[in-house]
Amino acid sequence: MKLLKRSRLGRAGVGAFTLMEIMLVVTIIALLAGMAIYKLTPVIDVAGIARARGDLQTLRTSLLSYRALAGMYPSTEQGLQALVKQPEGNPKPLIWHKVLEQEVKHDPWQFEFVYKCPGEKNPDGYDLYSIGKDGKPGTDDDVRPD
Repeated sequence: MKLLKRSRLGRAGVGAFTLMEIMLVVTIIALLAGMAIYKLTPVIDVAGIARARGDLQTLRTSLLSYRALAGMYPSTEQGLQALVKQPEGNPKPLIWHKVLEQEVKHDPWQFEFVYKCPGEKNPDGYDLYSIGKDGKPGTDDDVRPD
């Protein structure tokens, strides 16, 4: 009986992929990833709004604590920094105590939260909101704590 020798070249060619096949698979994976990102964009926007509302609720609670100690809300000029650092100028708080342990964070779109006291929409209290993704106050994407 005669034995056939297998060449190395013949064996290597059987189990390998060509460059074209690999590039085709990578292209398909990239297209699927792009479609997934496109479809998840609205979910990311909803998550940003939820985070902004959560941060606003935390700031509301901190403002209530500040008012309980100080006797009034901080002025617009003193701003939300009065929750972290003792405010200078008038009105001076009756009692001041740090009510936020860290600096006031920015909203999910890296803008500062808007705080006005007395407020335009709430003249007996304050206005507190995020200007939203577009960065312009008074538009439909503004996020309020309510």
